[in-house]
Amino acid sequence: MMQGIRARDPAVTRLPGIQQWIDVFDALGDQKGGFVGFFSQLGNPELQDPAARRVFWNTAVKMADEANQPGVFTVLPGFEWSPTPEGNNLHRVIIFREGAGFADQVLPFASFDSEDPVDLWHYLANYEELTGGRVFAIPHNANGSNGLMFPATFPGGRPVDQDYAKLRSHWEPLIEVVQYKGDAEAHPLLSPDDAYANFYNWDRGNLLDSVPKEPWMLRHEYARPALKLGLEIGERTGINPYQFGMIGSTDSHTALTSVDDSNFLGSHPGNEPGPSRLRQTLIPASDEALQDVMVREQAAAGLAAVWATDNTRGAIFDALRRRETYATTGPRIVLRFFGDWGFERDIVQDPERVAKGYTLGVPMGDYLPPSPDNQDGPVFMIFAQKDPCGANLDRAQIVKGWLDDDHKSQERVYDVLWSPDQTMQAGQLAPLPSSVKGASYRNDRGAVQLAGIWQDPQFNPANPAFYYLRVLEIPTPRWTAYDIERFGVTAPKGTKQEHIERAYSSPIWYTPRPTTTPRVAYRH
Repeated sequence: MMQGIRARDPAVTRLPGIQQWIDVFDALGDQKGGFVGFFSQLGNPELQDPAARRVFWNTAVKMADEANQPGVFTVLPGFEWSPTPEGNNLHRVIIFREGAGFADQVLPFASFDSEDPVDLWHYLANYEELTGGRVFAIPHNANGSNGLMFPATFPGGRPVDQDYAKLRSHWEPLIEVVQYKGDAEAHPLLSPDDAYANFYNWDRGNLLDSVPKEPWMLRHEYARPALKLGLEIGERTGINPYQFGMIGSTDSHTALTSVDDSNFLGSHPGNEPGPSRLRQTLIPASDEALQDVMVREQAAAGLAAVWATDNTRGAIFDALRRRETYATTGPRIVLRFFGDWGFERDIVQDPERVAKGYTLGVPMGDYLPPSPDNQDGPVFMIFAQKDPCGANLDRAQIVKGWLDDDHKSQERVYDVLWSPDQTMQAGQLAPLPSSVKGASYRNDRGAVQLAGIWQDPQFNPANPAFYYLRVLEIPTPRWTAYDIERFGVTAPKGTKQEHIERAYSSPIWYTPRPTTTPRVAYRH
């Protein structure tokens, strides 16, 4: 709408009621970033009008098609569905495989159409039936949902059933596990034995910081407990609703794509780099039991990495759909993660290791085939390479979740590969000492790459399980440290100035029975 108003596009300016928006836009002058703030004051009947929605959506699809350059720069059409009941985040990003002729046959599904995810999934099913195109949804900011994103029960207390599990597992193959509003992989209250679970946790209140968070909510907001909950629901219903891959993204509202701490350009208009932003409020608390969310608490966002056969819409969409993806907190780390029942130990030195990973085993996001007789446990091939312009790697870990003999979910984090600077002592790998000083750090420690084989030492073929790879960098400066140095300012007390960036693969699942989810054919 802003683009149309700025260009005085006749298709926009002739819409009923649009003049008040034009007046506000013109009155703001250079302060266009405040435009969105007038939604609550003016209401948005123009956005609900089908004619207006058609104009805006067709424009968006056309822009995506015009920018798309197969093999060079791929653009997938999409929109965000943004219900926030009582301030609780249920947002999804909707991704289409095709552009004009498909995506523009429908209108976007808006939060004023429904705030129920089941209705969104029916919209996606109707789209595919109508057009023959492909589409799916990606939940994000689960940690702002106050327990609603990964439910175990329906409102009223009835346990989620097989129909719900089937719909969710089909239409939501991925989740966004990290972005500027925080990391949603794990939480220290739920994973007390994980020394690295306390990373940008958004855990004081919901998305709008209006309702305080209660401890029970955390299990339904973070990826690892949701993966464990999925095992439990899958055991009960026969279908696991939370069998998702992982990506990172920005969720920036500035149209800028920088996600590096050394060049963090802000998440909203008004918190771009400057001497005052370390003291700025991002979200004011609306409950006396809460504190303001400060700009300095943000992460510099994340990245989605996709193993696709081509840089084209079809190949990238299909790779996302089959969950052959991983998330990083910003660095361009390279991850490979394959599972099998019999990888040889020297396969990581084989120039054909990737091809053999596909032909002999399964990649991240897939299911292990049934275990052979008398098998000791699955074997995983791990390869991680540092960002060529970033920090060295400290360690590679495998996170395992499983159902025990009492059908209760459990978890364990295994250190499986580590840099030459580290030594395993009594089964423990100590944290690597920090070399961060202000906005600088030493990069003469850690590893350029980590590669190896790991076999589950505690495998029980009767117990469903998942495994995913987590790779940690050595400690590096946060964006706050760069702001302090560049602008010569003093940070408020308690401002964190260093962190350990990381990457998460999509899981590989094991089930004692054949999976009911269709497998995707791979092209090599």
